[in-house]
Amino acid sequence: MSKGFKRAILAISVLLVVVVFLGGFGLSGVRAGTQNDGAYRQMGVYEEVLHKIQSDYVVEPSIGNVTTGALHGLLESLDSDSSYLTPAEYTSYKAHSAEGTAQVGLNVSKRVGYATVVSIMPGSPAEREQIQDGDIIESIGGQSTREMSLAMIRLLLAGKPGTDVTFSLVRLNRGKSEPDKITLTRTAIAVPAMGEQEYENSSILYLKPVVLNKERVTEIETRLRSMQKSGNKKVLLDLRDVTEGDETQAVRLANAFLQSGTIASLEGQKMPKETFSAEPAKFVTSAPLVVLVNHGTAGPGELVAAAILDDKRGDVVGDRTFGEGTVQKTIELPDGAALILSVAKYESPSGKKIQDEAVMPNVVVGPSIDQYLAASAEPEAGAQTAQKPEPQTDDQLNKALDILKQKNA
Repeated sequence: MSKGFKRAILAISVLLVVVVFLGGFGLSGVRAGTQNDGAYRQMGVYEEVLHKIQSDYVVEPSIGNVTTGALHGLLESLDSDSSYLTPAEYTSYKAHSAEGTAQVGLNVSKRVGYATVVSIMPGSPAEREQIQDGDIIESIGGQSTREMSLAMIRLLLAGKPGTDVTFSLVRLNRGKSEPDKITLTRTAIAVPAMGEQEYENSSILYLKPVVLNKERVTEIETRLRSMQKSGNKKVLLDLRDVTEGDETQAVRLANAFLQSGTIASLEGQKMPKETFSAEPAKFVTSAPLVVLVNHGTAGPGELVAAAILDDKRGDVVGDRTFGEGTVQKTIELPDGAALILSVAKYESPSGKKIQDEAVMPNVVVGPSIDQYLAASAEPEAGAQTAQKPEPQTDDQLNKALDILKQKNA
């Protein structure tokens, strides 16, 4: 057995033992012995697979690369947020994190093996490039995102202000099969102002927070407290494409609409269940409420929508959300590598894990066929547009307004 092969076996064995003793396989109490036996048997399977690869593969493989790929796959098989970082990646991860927080405006996760755009920050370089939710980042800097952990993908998209990042983008619903090569300049992106509008003779107050940080939730609470002075009697909260923010502030925002009941819970194998309940002192308004969501609603936005829906406080209109709701822990390994491991998941009041099941609106409204065809249309080279396209109707917004109109103030 070669030294490289032995090192590969040792690397996988060490990682398995670390994950086992940290609770990654659900070991606890009297079951620990039985499950440890099962883990050790799996090590034998890994050893046999690696041995066959080394002896029978078409060319002599790099066992180090095979091992790294196996470890990446092991962590990503748990969930999209869990990652394995090699010693080199972890060193880069720590160094890169200190360089700055300039962004291009892409909120990404990992689906179907590749980096997937969850939402776009308004006013960002990504929005100006007309990147859309659901587009797939095939590679960054020439390296396939299929071979990267989510932590490294997010890290490579960020960096020093004024620097460029180049990536290949597969634009979905645009009638193109070949990826576009995109170069964007990282910049310090200001948080957009909250969108605010009034409908139905000012009786309906429309709020679009964009992010759910402390300042924005305070702004929403202030506006809700003063709404009656403006003649507003009902609230339309637009959480479409809301991914950024703080789960603590999401709980606070839900509490502004809920006088009692469960807002969410958080639980992990080694983390005792924590239940977040509505506090009467933080309750702001009982005004009729509709919440808008879409597939770009993730994380904090999903917590609010799930609470409103499960507690029957209002209607949730739109399409299925993205599904993002975990707490991560970084665990350094002896060889300089690291695990970024999900150690707890948020649950809705009904007990559904948001990471696994997302939030399904009680009133489902997807993009209209006209919107789909408009997005799919790709103009021919050199074609001239005779006139500006008419603005598309927002079916989700219109449905939400129709529902609110029927509610008694």
